[in-house]
Amino acid sequence: MATYFVRPRLLFLLLALSVQVRGVGLGINYGQLADDLPTPSRDSVMLYTTLVDLGLDKQVIVTSAHPYTVIGISYPPSSGTFRQDIIEYMHAILAFHSQTKSPFLINAYPFFAYKDDPTQIPLEYVLFQPNQGMTDPNTNLHYDNMLYAQVDAVYSAIKAVGYTDVDVKISETGWPSKGDPSEVGSTVQNAELYPSNLLKRIQKKEGTPAKPSVPIDIYVFALFNENLKTGPTSERNYGLFYPDGTPVYNIGLQGNVPGVIYSSASNIKAPSTFISLVIFAIAYLIRAYITRISVNEGERNDNV
Repeated sequence: MATYFVRPRLLFLLLALSVQVRGVGLGINYGQLADDLPTPSRDSVMLYTTLVDLGLDKQVIVTSAHPYTVIGISYPPSSGTFRQDIIEYMHAILAFHSQTKSPFLINAYPFFAYKDDPTQIPLEYVLFQPNQGMTDPNTNLHYDNMLYAQVDAVYSAIKAVGYTDVDVKISETGWPSKGDPSEVGSTVQNAELYPSNLLKRIQKKEGTPAKPSVPIDIYVFALFNENLKTGPTSERNYGLFYPDGTPVYNIGLQGNVPGVIYSSASNIKAPSTFISLVIFAIAYLIRAYITRISVNEGERNDNV
């Protein structure tokens, strides 16, 4: 089945259109896994094997994206562990990442933690502004922002399963510019500060306190506000741009800029409109592939 996805679709995009594909992956909803469904690791192996057969395994990385709710304990970061009910899946998935040297992707949103406990979590700590931060009592490592603490908690969870050779990358992070009255902190000002200050960190090519030599690598959610999306008001207001292409706020990106990727391991990439449309097509095809293998896409709003 993976061959039917790669050959007519991904292979065409790579060879005929010379599009750079950073990776393909599976979004996993751990609340809906069943014994009769293919395991995420097996799906990844099928796709990876197909890429190897086609000689594309060095060009395209196969990985898996996870909501932050896979983490059972996140504080302090050095004590991070996965939820016990999904440990068996984590073993298989991490074994695959270790074997193929592919990263483990996590959706990390400090906004959710702040929204749920604004009296105990300083706003400056989640927005990368000057603050006292926190020190991990086990390692004495100091954290001046929550996102880095979340990432290092994931590294600790991976180590607890027995792996030290798997990198962690952030597949989603962002801040809503508007929300319901109960969604504390969802303002345009905070939404602008979060990616702006994060971008400054990325430009320094810095890592987390526990992994200082591994530059943090992220994908910002989202490019556009999703005005037709259901759920809380914030769910429709994570975008850098409105659906008509006008900016919600300015973080230094001029005009309509589809498909921007922020990475401390590389410069900002702003593809042309044509290439961006192709990238959107890749996302659509990946979703179609996931549907075929009956693995439901993990919901971003499950993150806490």
